[in-house]
Amino acid sequence: MSAAPELDPKYDDFDFPTVSATNQPGHAGHLTKEQEAQVHQLRAMLEQAGCKERLDTLTLLRFLRARKFDVNASKQMFLDSEKWRKDFGGGIDNLVNTFDFTEEKKKLSHLYPQYYHGTDKDGRPVYIEQLGNVNLHEMYKITTEDRLLSNLVVEYEKVSDPRLPACSRRSGHLLETCCTIMDLKGVGLSNASQVYGYLQKASAISQNHYPERLGKLYVINAPWGFSTVFSFVKKWLDPVTVNKIHILGSGYQAELLKQVDSENLPKQFGGKCECPNGCAHSDKGPWHDAQYARPPKWLKKKDGDTIQNTASEPTTASGQPAPTPGMAPEAAHDAAHDAKQPAAA
Repeated sequence: MSAAPELDPKYDDFDFPTVSATNQPGHAGHLTKEQEAQVHQLRAMLEQAGCKERLDTLTLLRFLRARKFDVNASKQMFLDSEKWRKDFGGGIDNLVNTFDFTEEKKKLSHLYPQYYHGTDKDGRPVYIEQLGNVNLHEMYKITTEDRLLSNLVVEYEKVSDPRLPACSRRSGHLLETCCTIMDLKGVGLSNASQVYGYLQKASAISQNHYPERLGKLYVINAPWGFSTVFSFVKKWLDPVTVNKIHILGSGYQAELLKQVDSENLPKQFGGKCECPNGCAHSDKGPWHDAQYARPPKWLKKKDGDTIQNTASEPTTASGQPAPTPGMAPEAAHDAAHDAKQPAAA
């Protein structure tokens, strides 16, 4: 029987449900006594190492699951990630408050559509990415690789807060992952190396610093031979990860609709949704609903001071009236990581 996890009042100030919808050992509300002890052990080791932030129970559990509850390996992963957070882009806490990718995103939209759009039947955010027109040469006329990666990081921060907390409040239980739809229509020999090359670079960020965000991955319009390649790759993947990945060809609609209600699936993918300004620009989801949304906690952090959310729509994912959807998929990156480290699903 599930029960709320033991929380630490020093670090755990959640304003959303904390019992995970994933009814498996290692997830909040479904911990063994040994796993509860490992959370305390990891926190104590990190405090001794000088860490003071992100020591909440849910974050520590994600790092522990990523390393199969090997406390020493989880500690090293966490410390490496904290160093990266301080070094990347002048510091992640500052970057998420100051980074603006709005104009570049508009100019890039025809080359690389990527956006959040509603929720799946499990209540998780749906993330959609279309890779057929990716052309890095053209993209780098508009922006730089550094800014693409900065945007990726900022969007991961926004998945953590406010998107997933809002989804958790609406569903009534903890949600920590996303449902990703990766459309490979148009990906051929001419641009395959660019598409997979960029995803490989971006995967280093997701696999090392944003673990356990993969819920389900639907690869649609997979080109000929893709399934054969995956059948070999999955031998090195953790079985838990393999069960989350679905490789589909052009006849994917029925399978997608089993996971995503038609009103949350854009019409071009077999659903019924036709957002007024285009689904790719709507960012629809409970993170815009005043009943479930809260200003993200990172808005309150800037140079150690409290700042106010002054946006006209404080519940948007970006904290600004115009949302900026994500730049790269959580799911494929985690899968790439598992291919290299089968013990780190």
